[in-house]
Amino acid sequence: MPREWGVGSSARCMVSLRTVAAALAVVTIVCGCASQAPRTSESIAPIFYPALPDQPRLQFLARFSTEADLATKSSALQDFVLGAETSGSDLLVKPYGVDIHDQAIFVVDTRNSGWAVFDLAQRRTRVVRPSGAGALRKPINISIDADGTRYVTDTGRDQVVVFDANDRYLRAFGKAGEFQPVDAVVSGDRLYVTDIAHHQVVVLNKHTGVELRRFGAAGSGDGQLFQPTNLAIDAAGDVYVTDTGNFRVQKFSPDGQLRRSFGRIGTVAGQFARPKGIAVDRSGRLYVGDAAFENIQLLDADGNPLLYMGGPGDGRDSINLPAAITVDYANVGAFQQYAAPGFMIDYVVLVASQFGVNKIVAFGFGSYRQTGADVARPAASQDRR
Repeated sequence: MPREWGVGSSARCMVSLRTVAAALAVVTIVCGCASQAPRTSESIAPIFYPALPDQPRLQFLARFSTEADLATKSSALQDFVLGAETSGSDLLVKPYGVDIHDQAIFVVDTRNSGWAVFDLAQRRTRVVRPSGAGALRKPINISIDADGTRYVTDTGRDQVVVFDANDRYLRAFGKAGEFQPVDAVVSGDRLYVTDIAHHQVVVLNKHTGVELRRFGAAGSGDGQLFQPTNLAIDAAGDVYVTDTGNFRVQKFSPDGQLRRSFGRIGTVAGQFARPKGIAVDRSGRLYVGDAAFENIQLLDADGNPLLYMGGPGDGRDSINLPAAITVDYANVGAFQQYAAPGFMIDYVVLVASQFGVNKIVAFGFGSYRQTGADVARPAASQDRR
């Protein structure tokens, strides 16, 4: 593999067999178990992947856990007109799902019965806790359609609960015993839903909730699933399923025909222990989060490992019990301010962590024009404080 992707360093990201054994003992698959916005200045060095002097392809950009991470204070007039901000202690407790729409990051919190919003344009935060028919019991994931419609999976209700762009309840999909949804992703007029109880993917009409088909069945054979969790859909409409209980990712056609499988249980790059979050970019590169390794592996379209990001701890780019991942091209402008001089972002990668100080970590994929100062001090890119 090309040197610039840092494949040699990817093998070092993996944990020992002892760690994997401990991870496999965890019963719960879905729900495992104020910082300032980063400054790209001489005092805080950028974190690149791979690190300098190799050519960076990704940069840690920012982390979002409380309203302080937006680095502004609202005025009394703003609070009067727009409503007061939510305190950091109420904002996020144990997030799982993450998506972004119209320069706002939406984070579903399994403990707060709703979702938090980091509005990058307004530099404000808020929390939405629906009531009445839309009240949530144990929300897991969120997927936002182009028109702002929110699809929230709720394993307490065993439904996908639908809200409009103004957070108003519209409808709910799923009857008792029909499915136990973990993730739901929109593709055209279809809504793909992982059913962790029946080890399948359910395909619904996104407008009516009418079931169109199912694919997958309990097992470990080709095309079979065991405790599927997260989903991603590529530019061609193919569906990637994190087959968590089988320690792999499977790729299906839009109608559920198996195309290929990636990974197996293990401790080296390209293998998994407890995969969950997944995202795919326009070139077919896969981002797969592993709650045991506590990092994100980047694979090429054939499943070959390219590099990894993150790792456990409390560093600026640390992730702990990573859950959902999303790749976004539409809101790059809101994140370029966090990039190092010379680094141009093509798209943003958002990762939700269920534990630790970094609830949401943002990375940028792009290209970097190395400066003379960077060449003079290559070790600075390793500063993770």
